[in-house]
Amino acid sequence: MPDRTLALALSLPAAPKLPASDVFALIAALDPAGIAVTALSGALLAARMRQTFVTMAFFAVVTGVGGGTVRDLLIGAPVFWVHNAWTAPVCLGVALAVWFSPARWWQDDGTRVIEWADAAGLGAYAVLGTAKALALGVAPVPAAMMGVITGCVGGVIRDVIAGRPSIIMRPELYVTPAALASAICAGGHLAGLSNMAVWPMAACAGFGLRGAAIHWQLGLPAYGPKDDEGA
Repeated sequence: MPDRTLALALSLPAAPKLPASDVFALIAALDPAGIAVTALSGALLAARMRQTFVTMAFFAVVTGVGGGTVRDLLIGAPVFWVHNAWTAPVCLGVALAVWFSPARWWQDDGTRVIEWADAAGLGAYAVLGTAKALALGVAPVPAAMMGVITGCVGGVIRDVIAGRPSIIMRPELYVTPAALASAICAGGHLAGLSNMAVWPMAACAGFGLRGAAIHWQLGLPAYGPKDDEGA
């Protein structure tokens, strides 16, 4: 029986790797903007909470690199920002820009900027995380999960440190848009479609669904009948 299982495993086709050159081009195109946008959502939350610059800088860095750090640790890759000279300065630069901006920008309706900045980073980094995992030989389904982790975990860590309910504990669509973007990226790779066509479409799909959730307050149904509430 073990021999038959081994033979079956050996006969299954290995997951094709994504061309590394394409992934490096994607990283070069999306990383500066993606890091800045996700770091912005962390810095803006600190501004909204009227925290010190140290807290603001910490939130910017954690939000900007948190998801990618967890992804790299899981797939056994070098942690990207430790080996990149500009990632941390970009996060700190974003924190400085927010610190010296007028406080009124981030009050009341201005706080919606946090959600939209986070939505843009969510879509872009879900695609980037999936593509990097595929390039390193991770199978499509786990690679898509790495995309979700890349897009979501930085915001989750930010919320936990801030002491507010994490977005994944609320019914509002958040992980689902990241999963959509990651699934389109992995599915396009399996179908042999052009990466340059699939990646922007996947990022826009994730951003669009998250944006719709923000605008119309879309959410997933909770478990159990409503009659059980308060029981």
